Amino acid sequence: MSNLKNIDDVFEPTHDEVSRQRFVSILRKRVLGEFAKDMQTVYSHTVEPRCERKNGRKPKTGIEVRKAMLDQPIFQEWSALRHNAQLMTWWSVQPAVERKLPEFIQVAKDAAAATPAGGSLRLNPSTAIPATVTELDVHLMPGCFHSEHLADDVAQGAVLQHGGRVFSGALTRGGSNSGWGATTARALKIKFPDFAPKSYLDLGCAVGKEMFKVIEVYPGMDNHAIDVGAPVLRYAHARAEATGVRVHFRQQNAETLDYPDNSFDFVTSSFFFHEISVKSSKAILKEVFRVLKPGGLMINQELIPVSLVTGPYEDFVIDWDAYYNNEPYYYQFRHQDLRTLFAEAGFKPKNYLQFRIPMYGTCPDATFAAAVRGEPVPPSGAHGPRWFSFGAWK
Repeated sequence: MSNLKNIDDVFEPTHDEVSRQRFVSILRKRVLGEFAKDMQTVYSHTVEPRCERKNGRKPKTGIEVRKAMLDQPIFQEWSALRHNAQLMTWWSVQPAVERKLPEFIQVAKDAAAATPAGGSLRLNPSTAIPATVTELDVHLMPGCFHSEHLADDVAQGAVLQHGGRVFSGALTRGGSNSGWGATTARALKIKFPDFAPKSYLDLGCAVGKEMFKVIEVYPGMDNHAIDVGAPVLRYAHARAEATGVRVHFRQQNAETLDYPDNSFDFVTSSFFFHEISVKSSKAILKEVFRVLKPGGLMINQELIPVSLVTGPYEDFVIDWDAYYNNEPYYYQFRHQDLRTLFAEAGFKPKNYLQFRIPMYGTCPDATFAAAVRGEPVPPSGAHGPRWFSFGAWK
C-alpha cells in the first residue's frame, strides 16, 4: 500500500456541512420515492382519464404525458424540488472542497510525481473540449468536468466525487460494493465465466468511480482510462496511485482515440452516451470497434431505451433530465435502436447483448445470480434500482 495520502481523505466537511449533505440525500430520496409515487397516482387517477375523455385515447408517448402534466401543480412542485435538490447536491460539498483546495492539488501533484502504483497521467492542454461539455453544466454541476480555476486544479474532480456520494447516499444501500461497475462486472463473471480480459479501456472515466469497481472484479488487466476533463483525470490518478491501482489516464476525446488497432480486450462506459449526440456516439463506437481485439467486449451502462419502458409514463419520468438537468441528448439517445447503432459501427448484430438486473449489493447474491441467468428480476425498488447494460462482442 502506498504512503501517499488518499485524495478522498482530504475532504473534511464540518458538522454543519455533513448535516446539509445528509439532508440533501434524504430530500432526493423523498422526491424520487414517495413524492414520485404521489405524482403517478395523480396521473393515473386524474390526468390520464382526462386525456382519454378529451382525445378518445390515453397518451401513447412520454412526450404526450409530459404535455398533459405540465399544468399539474404536483408535477411543477416535484420538478422544482428535484431540480433544486440536484443543485444543492453540489452546493453542499463546494465549501469543503474550496477550503481544502490547495491540499487537494498538492496530494494530486505528489501522486503524479511518485506514481508508486506504476500508473501514469498524460494531459494534453490542446485537447478540444466538446461543446457538449463546455456549453452547459452537465448534471447542473457548476463548471462541469473540465473547468480549471488554478494551476493543476482538481476542484471539479473533488466536487464530482463527493457530490456523487451525496447524490447516491440515500439510495445506495449496498455502499461501496454496489453501483454499475460492480453490478455489470459481476454479471459478466456469471454470464461469461471464461471471459478473462488482459487489457482494459474506460471511456469518460471522470473520477474513476465505476472503473475501479470493474478492476476489482477483473484484477491483473493493463488498465487505461480517458476523459476530456483534466481536473477529473488528476483526481482519478491520485486515487489510483494512493490505493495501489495501476491505471494509465489520458486526456483525449473518445471520437479520436490515439490507441492502435486491436489494443483492448475490454472497453466500458458508464452513463456516458446519453450526454453526447447520436452523431458523436456513432463516431465513438467506430473507434471502439477499431481498438477492440477480435473476441473483445464493449459493455456500457445507460438509461433504458424507449423500447424497454413499461409505458409512456415511465418514459416521461426518465426524460425529465433532458429538460431540467442539462442533459439534452437523453431523449435522442434513448430513441435509438441500439443493435442497429452497433451494427453501423461494424459489430455483427448477432454479437449484440443487453440485460437489466438489480444492483449488486442491494440483494442477496443468490437473487442477483438468478436475475443474471434470466430468471424473473425483482421489481425496481424491491432490491434497489435495476441497471441496464448493453454492448457487443467483436
